[in-house]
Amino acid sequence: MNKFLKEFKDRGFFYQCTSEDDLCNLLDKEKINGYIGFDCTAESLHVGSLLQIMCLRLLQKHGHRPIVLLGGGTTRIGDPSGKDKTRKILTEREIEKNSKNIEKILKKFLISKNKKTKPIFVNNYKWLKNLKYISFLREIGKHFTINKMLTFDSVKTRLEREQSLSYMEFNYMILQAYDFLELNKSENCSLQIGGSDQWGNIVNGVELIKRYSNKQVYGLTTPLITLASGAKMGKTAEGAIWLDKKFLSPYDYWQFWRNTDDRDVVKFLKFFTDLEINKIDEIKNDNINNLKILLANKVTSMLHGEKAAQNSEQAAREAFSGKSLGSNIPSIKIKMADLEKQINIIDLVILSKLENSKSEIKRLIKGNAVKLNNEIILNEKLIIKKELFNENYLKLSIGKKRHLKVELN
Repeated sequence: MNKFLKEFKDRGFFYQCTSEDDLCNLLDKEKINGYIGFDCTAESLHVGSLLQIMCLRLLQKHGHRPIVLLGGGTTRIGDPSGKDKTRKILTEREIEKNSKNIEKILKKFLISKNKKTKPIFVNNYKWLKNLKYISFLREIGKHFTINKMLTFDSVKTRLEREQSLSYMEFNYMILQAYDFLELNKSENCSLQIGGSDQWGNIVNGVELIKRYSNKQVYGLTTPLITLASGAKMGKTAEGAIWLDKKFLSPYDYWQFWRNTDDRDVVKFLKFFTDLEINKIDEIKNDNINNLKILLANKVTSMLHGEKAAQNSEQAAREAFSGKSLGSNIPSIKIKMADLEKQINIIDLVILSKLENSKSEIKRLIKGNAVKLNNEIILNEKLIIKKELFNENYLKLSIGKKRHLKVELN
């Protein structure tokens, strides 16, 4: 088997492939360009996109060239795949801001030193904004049948549930197929990779290129990741695990990986680190907490740098030990004037962003899960006074693993 495809499978990335034997032969003969698309629906990607990013890194590792397609055009339509209702329509300015920020994030993961494997960044708004409707229907639309489009999960599921699907969204699959055609023409792109929910859209693109220009291209999909707990990857009770440190600190990102369920650790080492498979197999039975720290350090280093990972590990050790807090632990600042307005413990937790639901905070207090300076808080109406601050800071903790330094200005 081709080395790229073998590692793709060994790491658990493989779900489906169009014409796998032919793709294997092509990859053995030459280096190719392959793409993954990222719609710009938010200012940051979250860890739900991380497997796709690792696929791009794997392409580079094996000498192929990744293409990152930023969906500046398709975001204006909205992908109905896996959605129960129409996405919120963003403004032009929001989409532009999102696409620029997502590009910055992706550049942290991809290597640009080698000209042959340097990532290509393209935005599909470049060609979609100038489409002429009648010409597009004649040249591209004729290759699609409504019969087949109605069989795709993204459409079928919405219709079966009697949930509305706008004509705008219905067009999304045609536009994604057209993206593949454009990239095949302009960048000699012969492979599209995506999540399993994108299979129908990817097959559309493969078939469109075959009909339009009689060229063979390929599609490859990755499985939907669910945690051992059954939850969807990328979401927690506290919200999304963002890749931009503006929305999630390196420390909280490190903590997310450190808190991985024991059953997911080895799988995640294969998915989300560059550790060789034989190395992972060699250490998979090591102390589980050491493996979790290794996972957290490797994944955090990739995004935020090795120093941030080391600082996060050190901060976690300091917080767990109960010693005075160093400079590495996340912190917030509150003004003396605000303190004089009588902030209670619930207000403080909300300000800290460790929790945002008052009822949940009350439940945590009743469960002895909220601490100030390592002392359990029993009174949900406790007023935060200056006397609680030691050298102008206090330590706020929720459970054993979430800690914050509150500094008094």
